Amino acid sequence: MSKIVVAYSGGLDTSVILKWLQETYQAEMIAYCADVGQGEELDGLEEKALNTGASKCLIGDLREEFARDYIYPMIQAGAIYEGQYLLGTSIARPCIAKGMVDVALAEGAGAIAHGATGKGNDQVRFELSSASLAPEVEIIAPWRQERFREAFPGRAEMIAYAESHGIPVTASKKKPYSMDRNLLHISFESGVLEDPWYDATGADSRDMYVLSVAPEDAPDVPEYVQLLFEKGNCVGLRFDGLSEKLEELSLKAEGERDGYTLLTPYGVMRLLNLLGGRNGIGRIDMVENRFVGMKSRGVYETPGGTILLHAHRQMESLTMDREVMMERDRMIPKYAQLVYNGFWFAPEREAIQAYVTESQKNVSGEVRLKLYKGNVMSAGRRSPFTLYNPDIATMEADPTNAYNQDDATGFIHLNALRLKNEALRDRRVAE
Repeated sequence: MSKIVVAYSGGLDTSVILKWLQETYQAEMIAYCADVGQGEELDGLEEKALNTGASKCLIGDLREEFARDYIYPMIQAGAIYEGQYLLGTSIARPCIAKGMVDVALAEGAGAIAHGATGKGNDQVRFELSSASLAPEVEIIAPWRQERFREAFPGRAEMIAYAESHGIPVTASKKKPYSMDRNLLHISFESGVLEDPWYDATGADSRDMYVLSVAPEDAPDVPEYVQLLFEKGNCVGLRFDGLSEKLEELSLKAEGERDGYTLLTPYGVMRLLNLLGGRNGIGRIDMVENRFVGMKSRGVYETPGGTILLHAHRQMESLTMDREVMMERDRMIPKYAQLVYNGFWFAPEREAIQAYVTESQKNVSGEVRLKLYKGNVMSAGRRSPFTLYNPDIATMEADPTNAYNQDDATGFIHLNALRLKNEALRDRRVAE
């Protein structure tokens, strides 16, 4: 092959891989980096890629697409993996893979390459996404080649290789843990974190975190934020100092409505990350089950996503039919597993998404939250589509007579019938 598009972040692994691929395959290397909100990590990336051996470095601005087409649909589904993980890395991979495939097709490249190891989930996510989008494009996974593993049995050898080729890297022998950042979260793994007894909340780990302060260091005064939803998507925010933060983050409002500043999904995520981060929200430390069969330990910061997911659930609690919610909730573990395992573009995920989209048609209104020292607390919700009727729910006399308490007698009798019948059977058998 004459051209290879390599997923490039400028970090230790992808820098070494780019150079190694060039030396091994004698091919033109096109570095591709998807900007999915990793911020200052992109500074100087193009120059570094060219100095490492790439013929060009293409940076795809996928921030709005990532928020709109990946994060928001996943939030609508309420997806959480194994009860804790908000799928920050998992959901970014299909977005990045699509960007890579688009570049490979446009550049006439015969292959794409990634730096995911043979032990992790990302190799599956990248390759299943690529197979769904462009099955004709070959995939090169250096970590699954014995010759690559022999050359780099550990990170120390990678660091030495980078130094010998004049490639600057941020990793060091002292702090070798891996980091992955995007608009939704930042993850930390490997190194000292491979010991599941290691305390990632301790003093030795305080400098590791990027997006959030420790809950104990958060302000002693709670902060309030209001979120405006339309059909399951947050379209606007309201909190003290919002206009100043727009300017600080170089964001533009999409307009105003009823005291809310209207924003794109990207803008919403940026501002919620800021609010969550300064209030110590969204830190998770967990041992999870990888798709390839092993357990791994990961530490995650997901400040904005934690707020958004909580607010979305509150909006649903007011507006979504009980049976529709139960069916959607029954799908959440499967949906989360599909995202985690790399089946974003699979027909079963798209089919579940269609149900989710239908379930969200009345999930519109306002949610008010109280943020305080790592906690997200509900402080109110209202909607023109509310299914909550205070006249019916009241413990006082019902002015509408919509609910007759006498009806509950027959309702209970019918539901108790099978339970009574089972109890009578057990008594007969015992006698």
